[in-house]
Amino acid sequence: MEFVPGIELARRFHAEAVRPILRRELPRLRYTAALVGYGSEVLGFDSPRSTDHNWGPRLLLFADDRGERIPGILADHLPRTFLGYPTHFVTDEEGTRHLAPTTGRPDHGVVVAALGDWMRGALGFDPRRPTLADWLATPTQIFAEFTGGAVFHDDLGLETLRRNVAWYPDDVWRYVLACQWQRIGQEEAFVGRCGEAGDELGSAVVAARLVRDLMRLCLLMARRYPPYSKWLGSAFARLSVAAGLAPHFTGALASTAWRDRERHLGAAYERVAELHNELGLTEAVDPRTSGYHDRPFQVIHAGRFVTPLLAGSPLRAPIGAIDQFVDSTDALGDRALTRAVVDCLHG
Repeated sequence: MEFVPGIELARRFHAEAVRPILRRELPRLRYTAALVGYGSEVLGFDSPRSTDHNWGPRLLLFADDRGERIPGILADHLPRTFLGYPTHFVTDEEGTRHLAPTTGRPDHGVVVAALGDWMRGALGFDPRRPTLADWLATPTQIFAEFTGGAVFHDDLGLETLRRNVAWYPDDVWRYVLACQWQRIGQEEAFVGRCGEAGDELGSAVVAARLVRDLMRLCLLMARRYPPYSKWLGSAFARLSVAAGLAPHFTGALASTAWRDRERHLGAAYERVAELHNELGLTEAVDPRTSGYHDRPFQVIHAGRFVTPLLAGSPLRAPIGAIDQFVDSTDALGDRALTRAVVDCLHG
């Protein structure tokens, strides 16, 4: 069947299947219908490959105290297929949901929840009044999932809550940018040092880490929450600056000699430094690379960007938001853990 992007499928599923049933069976119901949270379709990166698990005609539906009736009503009245896709999901032994035909009541993909409870579980905080700790303890992937996707009907005000966390407050943004430059400054000389020592593999690994950090920095500069690794390159490719930077990133990753890696990274550093100056967040910084003290390595001296970005910030230690110093998927997926870590480090 012809592939329908998940956001469009969800929009039509609500408008043509779910909403008419709710209006007929529960005419006074106040609810919000959306597709937010997990899923490649929420970020707009789904493809026919995505349809093999956790994908299909699905919605999040937030309702008032009559919501407990909705799953059964929909199971009784939803069609067994929608736009050619089954509306019935089965769960395998690993807990993954798949579309499957059925001749009975569908186990449908409309998840009914209380809005406040769902937000606290997904975000770990109340987005009506986010605190500094909330911003720092929440991975950018989670922010991307909550602010991505689409809202199709909104009696309960989800869109307002999404706007509250659409992007960092300016002081937090400056801090996160500073910490991203700090990461670059900690390793920028190692591409050359590893290579000079005859360790081309180690040099390549460092270069790959720096490319990743530069891509995340570009997304942060563009006020885009960087997604996790599977979609980082796809998100970066959507930036207007990607066309000019991608050849240098690719060149650095493809090079087999450290001097070539350094040359490509140097060109990328200088362009990203120009992007920093275009933001006007600090006095202009010389965007040119130069030698690393008395060693023969060309670097951007990233600390020159850290200091002015931190000026006036109540957070002086350039540790960063949670996913700038924690790189464990399991840890980042635990809202209580990320909050505990941030509270410990930042007080």
